[in-house]
Amino acid sequence: MPLNSGYAYVTPVQVSGVSVLDFLSAHYRHSAPEVWATRLALGEVEVDGRTVAGAECLRAGQTLVWHRPPWQEEDAPLHFSVLHEDSALLAVHKPSGLPTLPGGGFLEHTLLAVVRASYPGASPLHRLGRGTSGVVLFSRGGAVGSSLSRAWREQDVRKVYRALASGQAAQDETEITAPIGPVPHPRLGDVYAATPSGKPSRSVARVVERRREATLFDVQIFTGRPHQIRVHLASIGQPLVGDPLYAPGGLPRPELPGLPGDLGYLLHAHTLSFTHPVSGQVITVTAPAPAALEPAAI
Repeated sequence: MPLNSGYAYVTPVQVSGVSVLDFLSAHYRHSAPEVWATRLALGEVEVDGRTVAGAECLRAGQTLVWHRPPWQEEDAPLHFSVLHEDSALLAVHKPSGLPTLPGGGFLEHTLLAVVRASYPGASPLHRLGRGTSGVVLFSRGGAVGSSLSRAWREQDVRKVYRALASGQAAQDETEITAPIGPVPHPRLGDVYAATPSGKPSRSVARVVERRREATLFDVQIFTGRPHQIRVHLASIGQPLVGDPLYAPGGLPRPELPGLPGDLGYLLHAHTLSFTHPVSGQVITVTAPAPAALEPAAI
């Protein structure tokens, strides 16, 4: 498999009196100090355009750049299908396993990269987790993006997800309002989870089908907190089947069987409805659910 083109990670410095090595080790905890020392020795890090060795003291206002050499990315399904297209907007069906945006070792194996290969300049108006499939809406330029971003903030976009959760639901419809915010984790640092100190969040979960040891839900979200559906269903004691991160109660598992971005759970962005910022028409886009998320009666 070919290498990607590498990437320059740009970080504004907001502290003073800290060495470059200590700053990198604290700011990017995915790599140990010894790894950063090796990268510094290879000349991969610059501060204000000058290569640094690691012992230099930083000051607020400087710009640090790590020039990551090309690397081989993890496999991902590099395809999408078009659900809606006009001169202003593009809605696509993202497969599970493909990250929406660069991050976590992914750069070119992303929905952003594969969409821009066919639609240069398209920008996603929201994101789905790597393991989540379904509708992603892109702006094709102009003021359309800012208009829809405002509609998102004002909860004028209707979002319904299909999810397979563990356990059988006791009632047909449940409103979930557990606040969501960062909580400490011994392995991951901060992780978004259900916490009283979090931001207000609201979801409504409606039963589509009860299975032997699981429930198929349609979940409408009225806020857009990180991992909202995963957190909210876990908070009512029904985490997604196969979720590697969240335990019943909505907190992260202390000892993870894998990484938060690992696959295995079934979550699908099924329907997205919004008022088109140019035509004024209400547009509803639906991505067909995978077979495992279809009720048996269909």
